[in-house]
Amino acid sequence: MAKDPAKKATKAKPSKGFEETLWDTANQLRGSVESSEYKHVVLSLVFLKFVSDKFEKRRQQLIDNGQDAFVEMEAFYQQDNIFYLPEDARWSKIKANAKQDDIAVQIDTALSTIEKRNPSLKGALPDNYFSRQNLEVKKLASLIDTIENIETMAKENDLTEEDLVGRVYEYFLGKFAATEGKGGGEFYTPKSVVTLLAEMLEPYSGKIYDPACGSGGMFVQSMKFINSHQGNRKDISIHGQELTATTYKLAKMNLAIRGMAGNLGEKPADTFFNDQHKDLKADYIMANPPFNLKDWRADSELTDDPRFEGYRTPPTGNANFGWILHMLSKLSETGTAGFVLANGSMSSNTSGEGEIRAKMVDNDVVECMVALPGQLFYTTQIPVCLWFITKDKTANVGKGYRNREKETLFIDAREMGTMINRTIKELTLDDIAKIADTFHAWRSDEAELKARVEREECQVAQYEDIAGYCKSSTIDEVKANDYVLTPGRYVGAAEIEDDGIPFETKMRELSQNLYDQMNKSVGLDKTIKENLTKLGYGEYNGD
Repeated sequence: MAKDPAKKATKAKPSKGFEETLWDTANQLRGSVESSEYKHVVLSLVFLKFVSDKFEKRRQQLIDNGQDAFVEMEAFYQQDNIFYLPEDARWSKIKANAKQDDIAVQIDTALSTIEKRNPSLKGALPDNYFSRQNLEVKKLASLIDTIENIETMAKENDLTEEDLVGRVYEYFLGKFAATEGKGGGEFYTPKSVVTLLAEMLEPYSGKIYDPACGSGGMFVQSMKFINSHQGNRKDISIHGQELTATTYKLAKMNLAIRGMAGNLGEKPADTFFNDQHKDLKADYIMANPPFNLKDWRADSELTDDPRFEGYRTPPTGNANFGWILHMLSKLSETGTAGFVLANGSMSSNTSGEGEIRAKMVDNDVVECMVALPGQLFYTTQIPVCLWFITKDKTANVGKGYRNREKETLFIDAREMGTMINRTIKELTLDDIAKIADTFHAWRSDEAELKARVEREECQVAQYEDIAGYCKSSTIDEVKANDYVLTPGRYVGAAEIEDDGIPFETKMRELSQNLYDQMNKSVGLDKTIKENLTKLGYGEYNGD
């Protein structure tokens, strides 16, 4: 993993206090609106403010260049990836009328107008949303005032407005997910998990796909990876699909705020029954599909689906292997997929799942398995794992990769992570670097690994198995373990460091400590009995 992401994480960014202050201010205005609904109020207004500011700056630029005749021509905005906004759809109009009784209707009209005038936003913005929420005018006006300050905040923190708004959007998504609990996980994957996937997959160029894209966090992190490694965003094309209509809108807004073009399908749709990217062959797949999804198909459905060709049809009671085989079918011949799943996917034999997993191992498509700690997700406290699969492990041999045919890397990262509050854990930048570096050291050939180390993109100069942490195992070893892919089966126990103290010396010291504690215990028992006697609860006879 390059050092750049860590450097960027501490350079010229708003403090946590700033983000929390903005959240607290907005959240105080929520009133009777549920968190699951309120996020659309806040994020839609953030979006409207941002696209309006970009429009106004471009408009002023045209005027300053003596191109007044073109200020109302859409083409002169769209060529710079800026949305054209008619007068009634501009933030200045919303701000001026913030205290009017019909402000909610005006916001709905503005959002509808923007979507109609900009085809790339089709299906992205709330439809008659604000007027349906029965928001108090006073509170909505206060929220508008809060969001009005975003541009000033960007200047104060030495950031572009695009960077700041992106951070605000991402921070608010995380806070809403935490507030909503289980429901929040439907649109949000923890940032540290997404970062780890991006650092391991390294999506520099080609097609990126997420079949359950939520609010688009995988795509955003891919672009951050490219920017931090001086890549070209134009070398990546984005493809995704999302079932939930409101989450689909969040994803489209999330991409638009960052100036990212993406194909998320014509509409929200079920990936299994309405695949909107049937002919796609992706170079990278990053995903966090719903865990252990039940009743995802009926007994008679998808039984001859070509995505499952060569494998048995995944069971109706759990979609985990439905997602896995769907993603495998979407990979190009040199592509790699990295995705999050529940730990049960590594060992379950229910309804033929073990048979599918065994066939995948025999077909040599499982590249790496990572066991993660629990408490990383807002949706569940159970530990999860990362799968990395590829169509052909030999396809990139000679292009910086060593031949790892019939081998799988197992990494046990269950002891990593830091608690950031009472219930949630987060992988640190050092944790992410250690896991990613281990993977790249294992996968890279000698020349590539040496170059990575020289570029300070990897801290591991040579891969080696480390007891209790990582192990490169053969297919035969996996077969001997009944095709179970749980890393703990392979990495073994961590070696106990020898401190140089002879066993006899340690035993004498431990024994003396035990005797001392036992003597203290006798004295404490005597004191307790004496005190109970003084309080009238029995009589202490000195025994």
